Amino acid sequence: MTINEIQDDIIEEFELFDDWEGKYEYIIDLGKKLPKLADEHKTEENVIRGCQSTVWLNAYKSGDKLIFEADSEAIIVKGLVSMLVKVLTNHTPKEIMNADLYFIEKVGLASHLAQTRSNGLASMVKQMKAYAVAYQAQNF
Repeated sequence: MTINEIQDDIIEEFELFDDWEGKYEYIIDLGKKLPKLADEHKTEENVIRGCQSTVWLNAYKSGDKLIFEADSEAIIVKGLVSMLVKVLTNHTPKEIMNADLYFIEKVGLASHLAQTRSNGLASMVKQMKAYAVAYQAQNF
């Protein structure tokens, strides 16, 4: 699936909920389903700066695609990062760099998250795109 197809699926899933209580429960559920990040990747260098809660992000290349793995101690944050992992993993660095992550606005995350969580989400996106830039540069 393309990045936009995955985003569209997420938007459709969020449309099933009538209120934000249900949406928050769904985000928590997504976090619970996120595969555990190996302890060896829970390092200081993998911590995303700008997040109120600790978030670890690991990235590696498989063929010409980037694979992201993440974890957080905060369950809502873990759900948020799980959506980003779902959308951006298994795509080329160029696709990730050029991705317009419109699902964040469409599902209402930008307006319903506390300012600190919203800033943290932006930091997660920035770090994932930075990995894409770094891996793209290695191709030359």
